[in-house]
Amino acid sequence: MNKRRLTFLYILFDILAAILTWVLFFIYRKYNVDHTLFSHFAESIFDDPKFYMGIIFLPIYWVLLHTFVGYYKHVYRKSRLKELGTTLTITAIGVLLFFFIFILDDIVNSYVDYIKYFAFLFSAQFLLTYIPRLIITTSIINKIQKGIIGFNTLIIGSDAVALSTYHSVVAQHSYAGNYIIGYVSVPDEDDHTLAQELPCLGTLDNLQDIINEKHIEELIIAIHNGKRKYVETIITMTRGLNVNLKLIPQTQDFLLGVVKTSAVQHVPLISINPEYLPDWQRYIKRGMDILLSIIAMILLLPIYIFLAIGVKLSSPGPIFYKQERIGYRGKPFMIYKFRSMVVNAEKDGPQLSSKTDERITSFGKFMRKSRLDETPQFFNVLIGDMSLVGPRPERQYYIDKIIEKAPYYKLLLNVKPGITSWGQVKFGYAENIDEMIERLRWDILYIENMSLQMDLKILIYTALIVLKRTGK
Repeated sequence: MNKRRLTFLYILFDILAAILTWVLFFIYRKYNVDHTLFSHFAESIFDDPKFYMGIIFLPIYWVLLHTFVGYYKHVYRKSRLKELGTTLTITAIGVLLFFFIFILDDIVNSYVDYIKYFAFLFSAQFLLTYIPRLIITTSIINKIQKGIIGFNTLIIGSDAVALSTYHSVVAQHSYAGNYIIGYVSVPDEDDHTLAQELPCLGTLDNLQDIINEKHIEELIIAIHNGKRKYVETIITMTRGLNVNLKLIPQTQDFLLGVVKTSAVQHVPLISINPEYLPDWQRYIKRGMDILLSIIAMILLLPIYIFLAIGVKLSSPGPIFYKQERIGYRGKPFMIYKFRSMVVNAEKDGPQLSSKTDERITSFGKFMRKSRLDETPQFFNVLIGDMSLVGPRPERQYYIDKIIEKAPYYKLLLNVKPGITSWGQVKFGYAENIDEMIERLRWDILYIENMSLQMDLKILIYTALIVLKRTGK
């Protein structure tokens, strides 16, 4: 069964569960206030337009809710225990929302009926949703354990550590679905002990090509402590390739408690999560971007007029300045600002600004202190090129310079750039490549700790910098 068919099966049974739950709940509500319901069943049920509205809209409601939390992603990688908790939580939230919006104005005999309604609706929705899921997931897990379903897997490493890892994976009692088709060697590794068991498919330099050509779905990073510096490179290279990363743990990993697994019989491996935000937080983040950008552009309209006049009077040239920057997944886009420098400020090539930069106009210095020159970027956020919070976008010229010294900069391209960032709050504008790399540490820290709460904190600190005019 391919991924699309399996996803369709989960969605289909969720739709059927929503329809059947509504039918049972609708009948139960009618019977609760009219015990003679079954003597005039057809006219009471089938003549009520609400009955058909529920059948149409409730399946859409539940499928959207499950999509919102990312249930239909990674359909081959589900855990029954985690699935139980997820289904319980989402059912409780979904029923609660539906109940308060549509049921509280219902006709009841007493307020106790509300408790009965909620209990019936929750129980029916949960059981009718979870039981098919449990059956499907169990069937898929059994097929994986029997080797019927598997995932093309690549081992990173070639020495005795990699060989031991390979033997542990293939010899485990409960098959984890790994079709190990070969290995990739890392630089400065002369020991190719694993070659006696698997073919070498290449080196770390052509890892991306190997993943695409061999349809690799999982990487097992089996390198000892001295080579762990390459883990960062591997993570950077595989971002956006839809491949699962697993790392063999060292003794200190067990002591630090970073080795977490829900599969009792499988080899303990550290899963490296390629997604910075859960789906539901990602959707909320985008919703906040759109809503707050619209509000900001409306509220800032008088300030926009003031800034436009100030720019025009401070020096000859256009009010706005646009420049190509590199955004999400390396896609170029045009960023917009109020012009803070003289025209043709970069006639001699790309240059970073500094505190004593003579190219910055007097009004430009005022705008930069309060970050007001960046406010036209709310338009960039609105059209989806940027987010309110995210690493500041750079030009390709400077990205190339940074990558020479800090190749992990590529990690920043896996999230949308932002108007403000942790690096911008902590460091401000960078005046040279070394300072850009120093600011990069804060941006890497941000993407590894992304959350709505973190975004809110950064927005608050940015607002304080604007009000206090303490920006660098």
